[in-house]
Amino acid sequence: MNRKIIICLLTAALLSTVPFVGAQQPKTVPRIGYLSVLSPSSDSSRIEAFRQGMRELGYVEGQSMAIDSRYAEGKLERLPDLAGELVRLKVDVIVVGGSTATRATKNVTKLIPVVMAHGSDPVELGFVASLARPGENITGLTHLAPELGGKRLELLKEITAQLARVAVLTDPGTQGHGPQIKELEVAARALGLQLRPAEVRKPNDLESAFSAMTRGRADALIGLQQPTLDRLRARIVDLAAKNRLPAMYSNSEYVEAGGLMSYAADIVAMFRRAATYVDKILKGTKPADIPVEQPTKFELVINLKTAKQIGLTIPPNLLARADKVIK
Repeated sequence: MNRKIIICLLTAALLSTVPFVGAQQPKTVPRIGYLSVLSPSSDSSRIEAFRQGMRELGYVEGQSMAIDSRYAEGKLERLPDLAGELVRLKVDVIVVGGSTATRATKNVTKLIPVVMAHGSDPVELGFVASLARPGENITGLTHLAPELGGKRLELLKEITAQLARVAVLTDPGTQGHGPQIKELEVAARALGLQLRPAEVRKPNDLESAFSAMTRGRADALIGLQQPTLDRLRARIVDLAAKNRLPAMYSNSEYVEAGGLMSYAADIVAMFRRAATYVDKILKGTKPADIPVEQPTKFELVINLKTAKQIGLTIPPNLLARADKVIK
């Protein structure tokens, strides 16, 4: 009798270690890494747009996805370590904002899928083999498109009488500098304009850059899409107004902060669009097979209050073409 009891107990113990076929196994919640060059406050509209995009696709944060965010707070030298942290967390995909963050992430992983929410020419920067067939672990969206620089310069000519010299606010140390400058140089030659680079490698360079514009008798200013400049957005628009410089900016966030004008893809909408890339990857599509998307629609945004402040009259026909006018 004791022998039968022992055999029954051993059998029960063995069966308890074998998973029941019909039992539902716990689901693993996908983890999304998010790397930004900005601070949480400066980046809030962008990350919220990405979250909105994920919600529209049926994801619920904390239930069907988790987001691990890392912010460089404008200190670009922190990006490699922050990207490394996300890799060590073994996230399923990393969403990055900007070419500098993309480079930092590319340098620490060739396995984890990376989605660019925006960035300069990824082919020229070596991130992808081609827009149609990225080829490795990086895909996403680029804010550059053919003739964008030319269109921005043409718009400056419409509002600035006898435009000849255009100051270019830029940080040569960032990944996006080369492609954006090259595009502007081609357009400037065609329009007979002189470009005058005004370098801002660190925050303390900003005032001296505007002083150089004054000495160089710049007729207008154009700012590139770069993290160094994005974190100085408020100071840039303030100095442009104080120096009464008509300015064209790289995205509408500057105009909403008091800048004069922007002609660009909607960068916040691009972050929302990035969610579709993440969704495809989480469902099994390889980033190498997802084409990089270029913007097809650009928005012209004008701040009339700023125009009045610097004594500039915006032509009525230009105002009529604007997608948004801030009064």
